[in-house]
Amino acid sequence: MYISFYQDRYYTNGAFLNYSYLSTKASEKVVKKIYNFQIGQKLYSPFKANVRFLREHDRPFAGYLYGGFGISYFFKKKSLFRINAEVGVIGPSAFGKESMNFVHDIYGFDPATGWKYQIQDAFALNFNAEFTKQLTTSKYIDLNWVNTGNLGTVFSDISTGFLSRIGIKPIQDLANSIAFNSNLNNEVTNFNNEIETFFYINPMLRYAIYDATIQGSFLNDNNPVTFELKPFVLTTEIGFKFTANRFNFKYAIIHHTKKLKSINVPNGNFYGSIAINYLFN
Repeated sequence: MYISFYQDRYYTNGAFLNYSYLSTKASEKVVKKIYNFQIGQKLYSPFKANVRFLREHDRPFAGYLYGGFGISYFFKKKSLFRINAEVGVIGPSAFGKESMNFVHDIYGFDPATGWKYQIQDAFALNFNAEFTKQLTTSKYIDLNWVNTGNLGTVFSDISTGFLSRIGIKPIQDLANSIAFNSNLNNEVTNFNNEIETFFYINPMLRYAIYDATIQGSFLNDNNPVTFELKPFVLTTEIGFKFTANRFNFKYAIIHHTKKLKSINVPNGNFYGSIAINYLFN
């Protein structure tokens, strides 16, 4: 719905609640150390929410509900390292059907059908790591090399790509920017929270090894609909971020190429992302 009321497919919804806080300990190499807690739910569906017959599915219905904890290290040498762990469940216990029908009811859409064929219950434990290095920077533009990896019972993949900010106002340091969720400060840091307004582009090439929302979990074998992965996926995110007093905002459009081997799935798909953050201090 963030880009179209007529397209509701594949990665159909994600809702996330985060709380981050800054460590008060100083370090010679680390500029900032930020802790993050997250509760999240991701929903996946076929080409439409109403798919009554098994033969019509071009992607499984799937829900993923989890809680996560992560630590981000921002180094003086213009780089960051982030690790994160998630624990939760995929399947009916993730309440994907209930969440989708709740949203459909708000907007007057028909109730979703086909969730009886969804990926079945399985324990979810996933680990994520990210390393980002700033390659070049100027007053209004920069280029950063981004590398991520996932390993676990839901997702296993590796990705590499680039993130570039194009500022309307001067862009901030990697360790003090809403682009990297690093604009938290206290008496230990040497930064102030500055006004930020910029566009960004973030193309990423991913090699997918395993995806339980498409293949079903290896912890069970009773999934009525599964597909094989397409290993290489190109994802491009184009967005706009800005600050307003204690708030910061993000709107982005994400395009990705085909993720699974199904002749009915188009070669590309779009979805939108909206984020709102508030600084308590």
